[in-house]
Amino acid sequence: MKSMKARPLFPFLIATLSWITAIGVLADDPASATPQRPNIIFVLADDLGYGDLGCFGQEKIRTPHLDRMAAEGMRLTNFYAGSTVCAPSRCVLMTGKHTGRARVRGNGEGPLEPEDVTVAEVLKAAGYRTALCGKWGLGEAGTTGVPNRQGFDFFYGYLNQRHAHNYYPSYLWRNGERESLPNVAETEDETGGGWAREAVAYSHDLVMDEALRWVGEERETPCFLYLALTIPHANNERNRGLGDGQEVPDYGIYADKPWSRPNKGQAAMISRMDRDVGRLLARLRELGLAEQTLVLFSSDNGHHREGGNDPEFFDANGPLRGMKRDLYEGGIRVPTLAWWPGRIEAGSAWAGLAYFGDFFATACQLTHQEVPSGLQSTSFLPALLGELEDQGEAEYLYWEFHGGEGKQAVRFGRWKAVRQPFGNGHVELYDLSRDLGERTNRAVQRPDLVRRVARMMEEAHVEDPRRRRRRGRE
Repeated sequence: MKSMKARPLFPFLIATLSWITAIGVLADDPASATPQRPNIIFVLADDLGYGDLGCFGQEKIRTPHLDRMAAEGMRLTNFYAGSTVCAPSRCVLMTGKHTGRARVRGNGEGPLEPEDVTVAEVLKAAGYRTALCGKWGLGEAGTTGVPNRQGFDFFYGYLNQRHAHNYYPSYLWRNGERESLPNVAETEDETGGGWAREAVAYSHDLVMDEALRWVGEERETPCFLYLALTIPHANNERNRGLGDGQEVPDYGIYADKPWSRPNKGQAAMISRMDRDVGRLLARLRELGLAEQTLVLFSSDNGHHREGGNDPEFFDANGPLRGMKRDLYEGGIRVPTLAWWPGRIEAGSAWAGLAYFGDFFATACQLTHQEVPSGLQSTSFLPALLGELEDQGEAEYLYWEFHGGEGKQAVRFGRWKAVRQPFGNGHVELYDLSRDLGERTNRAVQRPDLVRRVARMMEEAHVEDPRRRRRRGRE
């Protein structure tokens, strides 16, 4: 376990009393003046677009359970992923550092190292039991980056993101051990990527079953569950081999639609995910844990077209421009929900700026832990609780992406800037309050903001000598 700084007593008491006042939840012993600690569950979809849910405007794909989650909780409409591709986005979520400072800034990098402090470690230090079910992507077997060395008591799923493309793999990881599955591979490479000749056990279903089982254990101890689903990411290898990468056991209610097979598969994957989020919330109610649990739902980046589906057919990015691998809004603004019965106002929405890195400070505020130094993280707990007068906001949000020639982006106030190529390209400037689709470049009209953007980008990016900047497709 990595060392955590000791907290001065006086600031800790102030934070504790403020938290009690804001939430109004006391422990069984009022004399202790210690608030009850909530369970925290973060559900992460993979490549889900801003417009892929009914509660964010989707009309073709049915998502009744997530729509109900929104109706019972809050939609965060200006919430951003950590990156526009998988691994760096998850690194930002786990470490609270944006991609100008994070350990992992592109796919195929890593692992996390011992000095990297994850949100799971902070929560474990606070007495939480911790679990990751699903996709990791921040450290291969035998490295310092595996989940069990980064704060998770329990892990079940995929370490390697290419392995995670395969929905019928021959094995998954349970903690540090490979666990064989009954699927028989047609082709499977050294990472586990490929597809099955005999498809028996669907990995998404196995991950959900493990998560639901784990939540019900040791209910007297608060828990943190990172439920990192692989849906609706395509099986890229199967798509290259068979021309249909939206791998799902059946098409369900879409079977008779006059759509292409990949489009049916895309819709069926999202509805299957929706069903299982509904199962999770129902499980919390059944266990009597609903009012003690904050559940967050989001996506690691924008939508994709890699499995052969047509995102334009589904209007997967809604009013936004771009998709996965872009730093336009469609690549990084993600559909995000928060649910905490009795704490979060039902049917509410918050349009404040926040991103994955802010989850770290939010978890710290929930559990009265000091936020480690050097993070780019602002708690959004006040907004969740309706205490907007107490909600802070970072000066700006920053992203960098190293595919191709690279690109950078900054969001500040109503403005958004994109610079490509990385470091010396032209700056595009958009006023999102009037131009959500990023169609009208205002850089010529506002040279003062362009200069400000350049300063922000220079400040945000710190070279890491332990990594090499990747070129090519991420």
